[in-house]
Amino acid sequence: MRIAAAQILSGRDPQDNLRKVRERVAEAAGRGARLVVFPEATMRAFGAGRLDEIAEPVDGPWATAVAEVAREYGVVVVVGMFTPGEGGRVRNTLLVTGPAGNGAGGAGEDLHLGYDKIHLFDAFGFAESDTVEPGDTTRVVTIDGVGIGLSVCYDIRFPGQYRRLAADGARLTLCSASWGSGPGKVDQWRLLAGARALDATTFLLAVDQADPEVEGVEVKKGAPTGIGHSLLVGPDGTVREEIAAQGSGLLVVEVDDDEVSRIRKAVPVLANGRVTEEPAAEVGR
Repeated sequence: MRIAAAQILSGRDPQDNLRKVRERVAEAAGRGARLVVFPEATMRAFGAGRLDEIAEPVDGPWATAVAEVAREYGVVVVVGMFTPGEGGRVRNTLLVTGPAGNGAGGAGEDLHLGYDKIHLFDAFGFAESDTVEPGDTTRVVTIDGVGIGLSVCYDIRFPGQYRRLAADGARLTLCSASWGSGPGKVDQWRLLAGARALDATTFLLAVDQADPEVEGVEVKKGAPTGIGHSLLVGPDGTVREEIAAQGSGLLVVEVDDDEVSRIRKAVPVLANGRVTEEPAAEVGR
């Protein structure tokens, strides 16, 4: 499967951000991508304005417009948006939309659904939970017969979630992020991506917002606004490809589902887990 990481810098205006989505989808589809993944908070950047004033359900106009782009280009689009929560808060939602296909390469059914970020970024002096309500359910979707796990940013620090996704059939895991900058944060980003790929023996595509400082954009101090360095890690923990730059860019890469099977046969950590690990009956295949 050919997949794409669209490293963009989103801003305040959801319609301008939608334009960026369309441009990157068109470019990625032109390069043969079947799946195009955007960062967390693509709908509106953190620190760029109230989130509750632009939040809408996954069947609202913004998400519907993304769906139309996905179907126009015959790809699945994964993009960070905000949906209404309870008590004035929103949910940090990863929208997945487009023709899902099947194992035989046919058209299959359309996907149009959301995953709500479970682990909120209450760290490094930022309190995401002040404005965002957490989700409570992991999610795996199937595209062209391949199980794909969903995660968002701070989720990547919690290995149990990635093992759960693998147990539920994930062979490729996506992490859409708006990774906060700071000392050592690029190293942490790379290290955590490699560790979670090893924990679950899946490919892991980690897609971050571009760094606004590199793009010459002033942002609210303290908001997690991205450092770039989107990357693909293999099920053996090795970095396969990376956008080394911190600015906007597009990474188009191939993933081989058969490699996941080979790695899991050689290093069956999921099947071998005991005592401290939850059962993972399906992951030893």
